[in-house]
Amino acid sequence: MRTIPCLASLASLLLVMPTCRQTIQKPICEPPDAARPAKVAPEGFVRLFNGIDLDGWTVRQPENQDWQVIEGVIDCDPHEGQGDKNLWTTKSYSGFELLVDWRIKESPYINRAAKIILPKGTYKMNDSGKEVLIEVPNTDSGIFLRGQHKSQVNIWCWPIGSGEVWGYRTDPAFSSEVHAGVTPKVKADRPIGQWNTFHIVMKQDRLTVTLNGKLVLDNAQLPSVPAQGPIALQHHGDRKDGEWGASFLQFRHIFIKELSQRSR
Repeated sequence: MRTIPCLASLASLLLVMPTCRQTIQKPICEPPDAARPAKVAPEGFVRLFNGIDLDGWTVRQPENQDWQVIEGVIDCDPHEGQGDKNLWTTKSYSGFELLVDWRIKESPYINRAAKIILPKGTYKMNDSGKEVLIEVPNTDSGIFLRGQHKSQVNIWCWPIGSGEVWGYRTDPAFSSEVHAGVTPKVKADRPIGQWNTFHIVMKQDRLTVTLNGKLVLDNAQLPSVPAQGPIALQHHGDRKDGEWGASFLQFRHIFIKELSQRSR
């Protein structure tokens, strides 16, 4: 009988077959179905992006050359320039839940002066009392809430992870409790090139952010945040040097659910 040789050959084949864990550059394994964002609006939500064009969005700079829809996603090809180049919703919102898929498509530049943010929102210092500086990929974007840059849910490559609200964390006018509240509790970002999902809840002056199913901000207070305003996808220009990085990002599957007046 030839059963034993065949089984031995099959076993040898299985031993040499590559696996996802062995893939170094670009893993070919997709996340499980439960981790994939839905392509249809969840119950109670409506689309903010139709997957075809930028209907319902606007760039306040007259000539938009940086935001395009490519193969069903919003693509940012950032360049330096004057004026507001962020991509804004034409409608304003007060209390809402927002679902946004995003990914950093590349990070060609390096930030050599990034800082290590501690859980309290302060920076790590060395023995000489100076801020510890590290090198990280220099990509930066975010989602503006209620019409202002200050209330931005950040997307970047710093070790603290995305979801931080820079404008409130770094404002000395606010308390240490506010600073700590807008500092991510956990880094939940996936590697550059992979899709991430924000679930952002804005109620009155309170913000909760979940990233890839992990709670990042929990009912953080944003003092004096406007009562309502549009939402924006942030544009950073093409800056090769300096503190900030360019917005080499894509967005897709953007849904919103406006909350009732009572729950706002």
